[in-house]
Amino acid sequence: MTATTTAAAPADETARRRSITFLNIAHGFDHYVLLIYPTVVIGLEAVYGRPYSELIALSSAAFVAFGLFSLPAGWLADRWSRRNMMAAFYLGCGLSMIAVAMAPNLIVLSIAMFAIGIFAAIYHPVGMAMLIEAAGASGGTIGRTLAFNGVCGNLGVSLAAGISGALAWWIGWRAAFYVPAAFMLVAGIFYLRLTPDDRHHASKRQSKAAVPLTAKLMAVMFGLFLVIALSAGLVFNVLTIALPKVVDEGMVKGVPLVLVGSVATAVLLCGALAQLAIGRLVERFAPHYLFAVVTCLGFVGNFWASQADGIPLMIALAIAIAAIYAQVTVNDIILARYTADAWRGRVYAVRYFTLFISSGIAIGMIALLHKTGGFGLVLGANAAVALVMFLTTLALTAMVVNIENRQALQPAE
Repeated sequence: MTATTTAAAPADETARRRSITFLNIAHGFDHYVLLIYPTVVIGLEAVYGRPYSELIALSSAAFVAFGLFSLPAGWLADRWSRRNMMAAFYLGCGLSMIAVAMAPNLIVLSIAMFAIGIFAAIYHPVGMAMLIEAAGASGGTIGRTLAFNGVCGNLGVSLAAGISGALAWWIGWRAAFYVPAAFMLVAGIFYLRLTPDDRHHASKRQSKAAVPLTAKLMAVMFGLFLVIALSAGLVFNVLTIALPKVVDEGMVKGVPLVLVGSVATAVLLCGALAQLAIGRLVERFAPHYLFAVVTCLGFVGNFWASQADGIPLMIALAIAIAAIYAQVTVNDIILARYTADAWRGRVYAVRYFTLFISSGIAIGMIALLHKTGGFGLVLGANAAVALVMFLTTLALTAMVVNIENRQALQPAE
């Protein structure tokens, strides 16, 4: 090993760690920016004199864009630059939130929310591909890296309700957008200055998966992942979007918005604890078995929540939230094992397109079912979707067990 190579190794490791740090921060922001409006909308009922079911529907623009634009984001990242796409995420989200805060009416607000969704769509297909690449290259434990990244995303979801509610209560609902916008713009500038251009790496990425599959097996597995992604997206979005209002009606009705946000934050923090735990568990147990267990818990939590109120409702929601976040880590690990690095941006783009396009369906589901039968009906429907997810996960687990057994029996080359 030459002196130049020896000197370059620590520099490369520092660059990878810096990249992972920015990706963790970005994951938190990604979920945070989309959940500001579902919190402040409770206060907008009095401002605009419109019912919750009508106002919450305005956020569908952001969530539809969040799913739709993940497809071109993943393609551009693989063909052009993952690093530059992440810079666009930071700066684009920041500017879009300023546009929301400055919106003079609900029409302009909806357009600006759509812009937030466009730029927020960049993170998951691009950031997850970058994270897996960086974690593998550094020789670290991918399970722990993905788990901690998931915790950062969960903190974004958790803090969105508490911080947005506090800012809206103490200053005004527009401040709930201005403050995180400033943080994102500053972070984006630092990201561009501190991370190197990666356009020259695109042609060097591995084009072979860790476990190659036949075309038929790939099609079946990908189909199962799409069903799981769609059902997981519905469960996730119904829980996170409706949670502040569920807390408002089912636990602490009639109290200030800041307290509603705080209780919602406490429930969502259970997801962070679950992801830390699952990051350790994947080092001891096969991820596909853990996948089946956590999706089963997700069904139990959602079904219990549909039948409960008060403290039992909060416990049931905590179980449901913990399960839906824990499954993300094992889901990503399984998918990464069967996907080549050169294609991960596009594969994750399709997965997250399916996952997040369901957010538009979730908002419509919340608005329609809440108007018809309240949140008992909303959570009951969510439990049915969670059951579909669990059954599909069982099928995927059986398939993975079969593939891994065949892989183990193959003679070493």
